[in-house]
Amino acid sequence: MEKQVMVVGIDDSEHSFYALEWTLDRFFAAFASNPPFQLVIVHAKPTPTSVIGLAGPGAAEVIPYVEIDLKKIAARVVEKAKELCTNKSVNNAVMEVVEGDARNVLCEAVEKHHASILVVGSHGYGAIKRAVLGSVSDYCAHHAHCSVMIVKKPKIKH
Repeated sequence: MEKQVMVVGIDDSEHSFYALEWTLDRFFAAFASNPPFQLVIVHAKPTPTSVIGLAGPGAAEVIPYVEIDLKKIAARVVEKAKELCTNKSVNNAVMEVVEGDARNVLCEAVEKHHASILVVGSHGYGAIKRAVLGSVSDYCAHHAHCSVMIVKKPKIKH
């Protein structure tokens, strides 16, 4: 019998790495020899034009530099995810970097891998920031064709 697939969406935020580590601890590390899921870790790399926006004249010259930076960030994100997996003795995770908006990339990854669960971190934005920036976790909770687990990093009490 084939294992169910769990997709974990990551970006370069501490919230997404917390969600990955939380997931590894609860669903993989305890079952080192035979975890219940096949793990697919997906990083959505923004397009250079989405980062630059409508900057006007001269924006075209900046695009190659932005692309280089986005590739470096993606490589750093994947490397950190691999390191977390290795530290938790999870050696068979599939890593993917897909260019596009995180909302669409994660929902498409769920479809592509026939995932039964999608895990995303929560940045903890308030209602106004969420309305302006859009919430990946909120979008995925409404549009992904599987269960969605939103992992929140606990707030540190002073």
